[in-house]
Amino acid sequence: MITIKTEREIALMREAGRIVAETHALLAEALKPGISTLELDAIAEDYIRGKGAIPSFKNYNGFSGSICASINDVVVHGIPNADTILKEGDIISFDVGAILNGYHGDAARTLPCGQVDQAALDLIEVTRASFEESLKYAREGYRLSDIGHAVQEYCESRGYGVVRDFCGHGIGTSMHEDPQIPNYGRPGRGVRLKTGMCLAIEPMITEGTWEVTVQSDGWTVLTNDGKRAAHHENTIALTADGPVILTAL
Repeated sequence: MITIKTEREIALMREAGRIVAETHALLAEALKPGISTLELDAIAEDYIRGKGAIPSFKNYNGFSGSICASINDVVVHGIPNADTILKEGDIISFDVGAILNGYHGDAARTLPCGQVDQAALDLIEVTRASFEESLKYAREGYRLSDIGHAVQEYCESRGYGVVRDFCGHGIGTSMHEDPQIPNYGRPGRGVRLKTGMCLAIEPMITEGTWEVTVQSDGWTVLTNDGKRAAHHENTIALTADGPVILTAL
């Protein structure tokens, strides 16, 4: 069931979203060659808890991290650990969630570690831009599939792959609510979007194939061809004036 949020609920989600955005800023500052994903996880958890919030991902269905830290060909759900060390030229996708006063914020960013090649920068930028493209359709009157169609058309026309196996979602008092929001599909399908919906839109884009495999740990998702992936996500609210990003500084 899709829930419509009140202005009060959206204000509460904005507070959770601000903590998520601030955590991303801290992770960007801390990111450097030689740091482990476990160290980055600790930075994020300490900050989120210091703000009186709870990391959304910690112990979610058994996930051990407070954030997801996904390097290079890991699309999503990379598990932070002491043995995974960032090196010059890597790209890393941070997915961060926080619960404050019973409401969730959820956002992801892909960042370069040190100096990276131009192809990596292009992948990161196309992924970010595809999210921006999707916002043109995250408005009352459009249909749900218009969002994913915009992402798919933008990325595939530029030669990139669009992951099918994972998608965005509604969000509120639960991290994952209805509706599911694929990043592909034909336009003009699904429910009509309405003011008060809160959505986590999250393109997951690859340099090559869209096909992915979940590893034996039950979490880590890799591209099947070993090429890199990027992830860009924000929690948004649909308002009478258009979409508002709740996970922004």
